[in-house]
This record gives sequence, structure tokens and C-alpha cells, in this order.
Amino acid sequence: VQLQASGGGWVQAGGPLRLSCLASGRFFSSYVMAWFRQAPGSEREFVAAITGSDTAFYVDSVKGRFTISRDNTKNTVYLQMDSLKPEDTAVYYCAARGGSHYFLIESRYDYWGLGTQVTVSS
Repeated sequence: VQLQASGGGWVQAGGPLRLSCLASGRFFSSYVMAWFRQAPGSEREFVAAITGSDTAFYVDSVKGRFTISRDNTKNTVYLQMDSLKPEDTAVYYCAARGGSHYFLIESRYDYWGLGTQVTVSS
């Protein structure tokens, strides 16, 4: 499975941005898809995940502002980010793992895409 993230960029605080992650390969619908992010000087952290049955999970800091979704017909997972804050500035990565359970730990994910930079200015 190869993952390709896109959609990052620069946005003013309060604005929206949508990230996309296109997955190659078969059986996309059976993978748990997740987004992680890494801010400068910080460790990579879990942001959101979505299971094959469309159950979504979020870190507390983005609940109510971010929405993860997937389109299995397009092998794509999205991260709609609204009401962005400067502290959301980071490189965002998409990740995938087989099975039906999500995890907060990056080591539990088997496949990773290259990151896409999101910069939120105040």
C-alpha cells in the first residue's frame, strides 16, 4: 500500500483546509486510516482515525473542528480541518493498518505517506 497525502498549505487562523490521502493497492475499505501530525520540535501525534465501517475517532484537541472521512470508491481518506489555530501548524501524515481497530500509537500503523505541511498564521 502506498499513500500520497496532499492539500496542505498556508491558511489564516479560523480558516479551513482539507487534506486528502490517496491509497494505492487493493482492499482499501478494509484498512483503518489515520492522520498524524508533527509540529517542529515535537513528537508525531495522533489526530484522527476512521475504520472500514466509518467509525471515527479524534484527539481531544481537534474534536468539533476536524472531520475525517473516506471514499472507498476513490481509495481516499480526507481530513476536513475547520477553525484552524496556529497550534495546528505541523506536517500532517496519513497512515494505514489492516484490521478493524484503531490505535493512537504510530508504531501500530504499517503504511505511511509522505507528509504535507499545514501552516496556520495568527
